[in-house]
Amino acid sequence: MLEGKLVNLRVVEKEDLPLLVEWVNNPEFAGEYQGMRQFSKSEFEKAFASEDKHEMKDFFIEKKDETKVGWITHFYVLHPAGFRLLEIGYMMLPNERGKGYCSEATNIMVDYLFLSKDTMRIQAITDVRNLASQRVLEKAGFRREGTLRNTAFTRGVWANDYVYSIIREEWKEPRILTKSEQAAN
Repeated sequence: MLEGKLVNLRVVEKEDLPLLVEWVNNPEFAGEYQGMRQFSKSEFEKAFASEDKHEMKDFFIEKKDETKVGWITHFYVLHPAGFRLLEIGYMMLPNERGKGYCSEATNIMVDYLFLSKDTMRIQAITDVRNLASQRVLEKAGFRREGTLRNTAFTRGVWANDYVYSIIREEWKEPRILTKSEQAAN
């Protein structure tokens, strides 16, 4: 478990999948800027067990009392030139948004990835209309790199996305995870 001041990140286990399927299939959880995807429990279990997940790892965002308030993930995107780009994504329960939980979870994830992966860069993609997600990324030290035009068909409309990234030199040192917590993990 990765521990922060407000929230902890706990790896999603197989027995957690029914809750995650419920969340992902709920349009309110996904929010107005995400596509309306629907997954069966068996589809989700198959994807979760797949060895071809591009090293995807899912975490619940939990308050200190272990109440689950969101989900954050990291995965690799294969670039056409053959290299892999490390990307993160996240979603929060609607009634838990705006409380700082996602910002802290993103900082924890960035610390974890730079401390545990030999990567120079972490990226995230967000809808250009999603100001809350942009604030989360900017608070975690991400910089906007550019616009991807007409990348997502979301709720009947083609939408543009921003690409954000943080590189190792900009990160420099952990913001949340302390040296003693690093040693314990």
